[in-house]
Amino acid sequence: MDIVLLIGGLLLILIGANALTDGAAAVAKRFHISSLVIGLTIVAFGTSAPELTVSVVSALKGNADMAIGNVVGSNIFNALMIVGCTAVIVPISVTKGTLSKEIPLCILSSLVLLICANDVLIDKATENTISGSDGLLLLCFFLIFLGYTFAIAHNGSGEGESEIKDMPIWKSSLFIIGGLAGLIYGGQFFVDGASGIARSLGVSESIIGLTLVAGGTSLPELATSVVAALKKNPEMAIGNVIGSNLFNLFFVLGCSATISPLGMQGITNMDLGVLIGSSILLYIFGWFFKTRTITRIEGIVMIACYVGYTAYLISLS
Repeated sequence: MDIVLLIGGLLLILIGANALTDGAAAVAKRFHISSLVIGLTIVAFGTSAPELTVSVVSALKGNADMAIGNVVGSNIFNALMIVGCTAVIVPISVTKGTLSKEIPLCILSSLVLLICANDVLIDKATENTISGSDGLLLLCFFLIFLGYTFAIAHNGSGEGESEIKDMPIWKSSLFIIGGLAGLIYGGQFFVDGASGIARSLGVSESIIGLTLVAGGTSLPELATSVVAALKKNPEMAIGNVIGSNLFNLFFVLGCSATISPLGMQGITNMDLGVLIGSSILLYIFGWFFKTRTITRIEGIVMIACYVGYTAYLISLS
């Protein structure tokens, strides 16, 4: 049964990603909004819905390791595996604005989490906890990010829009809603199947959160980014990853911590360091090694980094 859920969930995710990408891109073209902004908002929110569901439910059930591990693991998966796989298929062109503003904001969000999660080191507390006040702080950062996104909403150059299909507003809305439904339910089925298989093998909750659950809930981002890149819309691909990471850290984790304080027993500074390093690597590859392009070779390096990190986690179990 777990294998059926796994395969069925993956199919729903792929179909949903294709529909969502077409619908969101059509909306962007109709209202003269840049593809990057659509990727940072509508697509990012929709593809992060599985993370929101899993983390909030985990917080309500008192399973902090799963809630935090899901967010941290998903963001690492996004920055390394998704960008890496997408670049291997189609090299990703990154705009100067993304490199100078959006990716540094991703790095900042990871540093904010590192500070919030180190109560023992900074405040000499007895344990590390993402408290309710930390959650409200993260939600404040999320509001700032939303304000910035809407401020640039009509300043995009419209790159990639020549490949976008025209469709009536009712049809694009149907594609978006249907695509989101496929992504949400497909992600849930996949996570249920993967978690069932993992638990039958005796893997710990924190490892499940950082790997299988994180990877499963990030499959919508992977499918959406790859499809967007194949449709010659690289801005939506990179915007989806950045938007999802910021949404996960600021909104998903913020909501989860506000609902119930999250202890950091199973998540270490090593994991948070990899999270920060993955965003820095994304910035370096986009800026320095070739003019604002993440190449196939750089994509392979990013995939290798994620595989190495996963192997390290498995060695701890």
